[in-house]
Amino acid sequence: MVTYKAKMVERIHLPPREDRERAIEDAGYNVFNLDAEDVFVDLLTDSGTGTMSQDQWAALIRGDESYAGATSFDRLESAVADVMGFPHVIPAHQGRGAENVLYGTLLEADDVALNNTHFDTTRAHVANQGADPVDCQIPGAPDPRAQGDFKGDFSLERGREVVSAVGEDRIPVVIQTITNNSAAGQPVSVENTRAVAEFAAEIDATFVIDACRFAENAHFVTERESGYGGSTVAEVAREQLELADAIVMSGKKDGLSNVGGFVATDDPELADRCRQRAILYEGFPTYGGMAGRDMEALAVGLREAVEPGYVEDRIAQVRTLASLLEARNVPVYTPTGGHAVYLDAEACFPHLASSAFPGQVLVCELYREGGVRGVELGSFAFPGTDRPELVRLAIPRRTYHREHFEHVADTAAAALERADEVTGLEIRTEPEVAELRHFTAELEPVSG
Repeated sequence: MVTYKAKMVERIHLPPREDRERAIEDAGYNVFNLDAEDVFVDLLTDSGTGTMSQDQWAALIRGDESYAGATSFDRLESAVADVMGFPHVIPAHQGRGAENVLYGTLLEADDVALNNTHFDTTRAHVANQGADPVDCQIPGAPDPRAQGDFKGDFSLERGREVVSAVGEDRIPVVIQTITNNSAAGQPVSVENTRAVAEFAAEIDATFVIDACRFAENAHFVTERESGYGGSTVAEVAREQLELADAIVMSGKKDGLSNVGGFVATDDPELADRCRQRAILYEGFPTYGGMAGRDMEALAVGLREAVEPGYVEDRIAQVRTLASLLEARNVPVYTPTGGHAVYLDAEACFPHLASSAFPGQVLVCELYREGGVRGVELGSFAFPGTDRPELVRLAIPRRTYHREHFEHVADTAAAALERADEVTGLEIRTEPEVAELRHFTAELEPVSG
């Protein structure tokens, strides 16, 4: 059941097909280079693209823009402590700013960082420190057809293999991302989080939870994990997060805000080290790159994210889009996770090798057919890794409706009808940082 109604609307339009074809060519076949006004349904990301509530908009008015000691920071700090259980909060302008603060503090050259699956900016921040990001996925995670309640879990077997190979001293941090964005938004069980916390303690590593979608993950726990059927999302979220030594958060996801992020910890020494780095890269520790009004909106959003009804409606939207796609025989990663539906591009275009970037081809075809913008999370976004060829359709929070999802499903079906006609892509230009190439690289159709 939908638990909100619209109080503000924005007109959108679908550009003519010839305009879309020209736009995608001018963008170098990279949808990050498209103008937003040329997109009809924008599922590029759920990060900062959602609709804020009336209470969040009201909170903006009381923003305290003091450089130091702002009351808006006090309210953010209180919300983090109440919802997530951590007393020390270091704000940042967004999630990647928080990653820079935390991983720049914890990692040095030749270190190894373990993660259930590193996302793009996490991988890049680890690499930027001269460290090696190593994924520890469970066996079924890369398989779009494999079933499992918690395919986002951290593989302790793989983690111990890495420890045996490189030694404990080279692994100062163990990370768990909930939900597991790079593994199709799959959830992580509390049992697995507890085991990973014990593993990190055994090797004397700092255990970090990437908490961007902590509320969505908690919802799956209440649905799927034994012993939590009678628990609330708020109760599960706090129990799971408190197993970590620190969390890194993009407030643009389950903070329900358009900007902001933070590092939080119960370790006063780590908090102080992070504050010193934050002063250099983000700002004074009581604003950290955010305006006071943004901290106010984030403080309200964190509390709303664990309210009864909100997450149920959120996950229901994702499942609706998945069911509409499946009804049109569009290959979808199963089971559906949180925040997005992931399309199996390899199954859509079996005649294209991974070197021809079938996921990026599908992204371009979705835009060409219906002005829909998604994002590739396969061989183009993650070079040098063994990832399935997936396309993520991330759903902004409290923004789109069933009619939009029906258009997306019809668009995907139309793209598949022309599957035999499409050709691969090759990179024309790319940046030096390979981990971030999908943001700005330009491509062109394969010649010959």
